[in-house]
Amino acid sequence: MRNLFLLLAICALSSINAQTMNQTKDSVLRHVVLFKFKPETTAGKIIEIERAFNALPDKIQVIKDFEWGTNNSPEGLDKGFTHCFFLTFKSEADRAIYLPHPAHKAFGALLKDYLADVLVVDYWVTN
Repeated sequence: MRNLFLLLAICALSSINAQTMNQTKDSVLRHVVLFKFKPETTAGKIIEIERAFNALPDKIQVIKDFEWGTNNSPEGLDKGFTHCFFLTFKSEADRAIYLPHPAHKAFGALLKDYLADVLVVDYWVTN
């Protein structure tokens, strides 16, 4: 009997943890992308890449919000990353549509020769 209570307690705690790590009714999924360009990448090519990324929300309807900008932190902790792109999805299913979408794949092909590094972090917004 004691083992049954222990098992039930573990299951309950696992369920609570899974709910906090996943979508809740009011939360959104953020997809944060940071770019570090190769030193030889021209300003013109960077502008072309910025415009191409900025065009994705018009091509991929599951992107609910999009913003981007360039680093202006005075802290000097950017490790060479200059561009931050911030996408919002309503669900993991929407992100699953975005990732293999032909427009996203074409964008990846456009920039692959110009990136020194990329960093991607996804998270559910918690309040």
